[in-house]
Amino acid sequence: MPRRQLGRHLTELRERAGLTVRAAAKALERSTSTLWRYETGQVAIRSHEVELMCRVYGADAELTRALKALAGEGKNRGWWHAYGDVIPEGFDVFIGLEEAAEQLDIYESILVPGLLQTEQYARQIIEAGHPDKAPAEIERRVQLRVKRRSLLTRVISPPMVAVVLCEAVLRFPIGGHNTMAGQLRHLAEISELPNVKLTVVPFRAGLHQGLMAAQFTVLRFPLTGSGKPAEPTTIFADGYTGDLYLDREGEVAQYDAAFRNISSKALTEEESRRQILEMAENYEQG
Repeated sequence: MPRRQLGRHLTELRERAGLTVRAAAKALERSTSTLWRYETGQVAIRSHEVELMCRVYGADAELTRALKALAGEGKNRGWWHAYGDVIPEGFDVFIGLEEAAEQLDIYESILVPGLLQTEQYARQIIEAGHPDKAPAEIERRVQLRVKRRSLLTRVISPPMVAVVLCEAVLRFPIGGHNTMAGQLRHLAEISELPNVKLTVVPFRAGLHQGLMAAQFTVLRFPLTGSGKPAEPTTIFADGYTGDLYLDREGEVAQYDAAFRNISSKALTEEESRRQILEMAENYEQG
């Protein structure tokens, strides 16, 4: 997966530079077939090759450093990518995967998923998670998160999205009553979209696998002309110090089973929507 991500970024850089595959291969003194294998993620790319390609394509130093780091990850079987001081702002692997996916299965036990957050709710979460950031940086992060919501209503091939929330998500008063009321009404509106299924696991459901998993997203991708997925099904779990990506068959199967187990404990869509709206009214009444 890291190789494919790197290949896509290098392809985008090449196209921005106005170079065809043939022209780029000539400038790099490589064969067109080699460049094609790089861009499709079929082979690992050494960091010095990435540096050369970035130089030819006119990438800045920060992006070059990030792509070289991603090339290093491509050598690993599975990868734990802690962005920290390695990946610059705007270079978000997950957003690229999210945009390419045709189906998202999302489970959250504590917070509203980022894709479904209102601006006010997102600001509270981002400020709490980045207390050392300047207001301008906080605002930029908020707007980036808000822009992600357009994925749900895009005209061309919006993904099918199944969201399961623990009841705790509705009850933690993030940002106060007004923020929560607005957030819950937003969830109710989203649940009406034809490509979204949103359900809630009530406290009375008792023990289920979501209580151990905390939060995760399963990303599934469309098939190519050869009948193979454009990307392997991938599990994403964000953490406080880094993000976890898993794509081995056994790992995916385990999370698939967990999502089915959690979903089996959830209320129906209509019952879930009713509970969300009732909680919104409770917040509005103070």
